[in-house]
Amino acid sequence: MKTLFAPLAALVFTAGATFATPAASGNREYILLSGGPSILVWEKWKSQPHDLWWQNFIRAAEIRIAELKSQGVPASQITWLVYQPAYQTRSRQEGQNLVANISTLGRSLGVKLKYFSRSQQVIDYLNAGQPRERVKIGDLEYFGHSNKACWMFDYSNLIDSASKVWIHEDDLYKIAPDIFTRDAFIKSWGCHTGESMSQKFRRATGMKMWGATGRSQYMTHELPTLAQPEKSRWRY
Repeated sequence: MKTLFAPLAALVFTAGATFATPAASGNREYILLSGGPSILVWEKWKSQPHDLWWQNFIRAAEIRIAELKSQGVPASQITWLVYQPAYQTRSRQEGQNLVANISTLGRSLGVKLKYFSRSQQVIDYLNAGQPRERVKIGDLEYFGHSNKACWMFDYSNLIDSASKVWIHEDDLYKIAPDIFTRDAFIKSWGCHTGESMSQKFRRATGMKMWGATGRSQYMTHELPTLAQPEKSRWRY
């Protein structure tokens, strides 16, 4: 996708950079957003197929939730938004009810789990899921497929190598700029976000959103990493 804008000055960190999470507070909400996996009918013939493991974006959120809780964030202040239709589609491939599995995990973690099926539902929740004059968002993190211009919630799930449900960088103006705490931590753990969408997020909201230049790689027992740390960076 072609984008036309003057680039903002960007702060760039190496792959080993650490990111601080705002301290737990009763008047802030921590929101994790999980997109859906690809299905193998589209991916199995590719040299580098996506999402051989259906839990890529679920496991990453689970790891981050555990990390937040270890830092003193109460589970009651954590909201986990999951794109449901993609897991319903993938359930047929896996031969099991993945939505039920995710619901069980959400209960075990003690967080507020909410499913969505349309992009506008995400924006609506950010803006008004809590009374934002009192409960600001102190943390927003995305786990899922992305390119430099958008979060793709259903990439290669219904259409080969494409998405029908997304939040594009040009839609970011729909996010109210006063819903975040001043020290909110915002990060997209997907691929390429730091190449354009992060800068558009800052222009739209006044807030920094960390994103990768290049591809990210989802792990089993740790948070996503840069696939090519010698060439890529986390930046906003």
